[in-house]
Amino acid sequence: MITIDQLKDLLERESALRRYLDVDSKLIQIEEEELRTQAPGFWDDAKAAETQMKKVKDLKKWVEGYEGVKTAADELQLAFDFYKEEAVTEQEVDEAYAHALTLIEELELKNMLSKEEDNLGAVIKIVAGAGGTEAQDWAEMLFRMYQRWCERQSYKCEITNYQEGDEAGIKTVTMQIEGDMAYGYLKSENGVHRLVRVSPFNAQGKRMTSFTSVFVVPLVDDTIEIEINPANLTWDTFRSSGAGGQNVNKVETGVRLHYKYKDDATGEMKEIVIENTESRSQFGNKDNALRLLKSQLYEIELEKRRAATAEVEAGKKKIEWGSQIRSYVFDDRRVKDHRTNYQTSDVQKVMDGDIDAFIKAYLMEQNL
Repeated sequence: MITIDQLKDLLERESALRRYLDVDSKLIQIEEEELRTQAPGFWDDAKAAETQMKKVKDLKKWVEGYEGVKTAADELQLAFDFYKEEAVTEQEVDEAYAHALTLIEELELKNMLSKEEDNLGAVIKIVAGAGGTEAQDWAEMLFRMYQRWCERQSYKCEITNYQEGDEAGIKTVTMQIEGDMAYGYLKSENGVHRLVRVSPFNAQGKRMTSFTSVFVVPLVDDTIEIEINPANLTWDTFRSSGAGGQNVNKVETGVRLHYKYKDDATGEMKEIVIENTESRSQFGNKDNALRLLKSQLYEIELEKRRAATAEVEAGKKKIEWGSQIRSYVFDDRRVKDHRTNYQTSDVQKVMDGDIDAFIKAYLMEQNL
């Protein structure tokens, strides 16, 4: 049975959320934005109309989220009062508390994702490190882990590029993930993931260490304007491999995009290379490759903004490309995040996609 202090703490958190989210202002803003959707000729500019509708939807999402919390908190208060009159059981009060607490924690977590890019989808690229079959098998395990996480979130996940390993596993895979705040959550996964285990691919049964890099960038949508210089863009085509229908290995549907750009920090020319084999048509693959290019260019622009505010953020830990962020030690039953020191002994649960606790710990660390 929960205590009066637990009840009081939960009700205070509910009240604080109303202030943090500025629910009253959002309600007024929703009315104003909905009026704009009723203007004559609103749908004449389809792109602008869709942007406006998305704005209304996003505002409603926050209000509806808070209203769910408010309802659950009120029901808990009633259950607690009814228990005194022996109208409900201890179990019913505890269940009401657990439900309200879950909703509050979920909304508190979303409230940490306040940056423009946090609300976008995400692109995850997984690349096996040195180490041959063992590293490639590890890359495939991480691929499966993120697929399972997406299923838990009811996110749409598409594979845009997939290269099998030499004997087992994968060399690289690119996943395009669409869902509410997908990038906001998955940005915590950007970095090097380290596996320590007795390798099934080692004849001596030795304990081995493998590394796989995970790169995460926001998946841009039509609301984000990204300029691409056609003069810096070239294409290659090739025959796709793996799943894809009867045309696989017969026609050149796979595309490889090359884009050169100037690094403002160093003045050097750099190149982005993107492969896309998702679609059965070359046109479709080119279309998506351009979207992935825009996503990478957007991430580069975000990096510039982050660098500009580095002095303000100096007291906070932040992820760097290529940094080792997490260790998965199978034999010792331990998964530990080196940025937050959060760890768990339930390795199987993590590999089945339950990484929410790691994501939450990272976001809380960043928002301190």
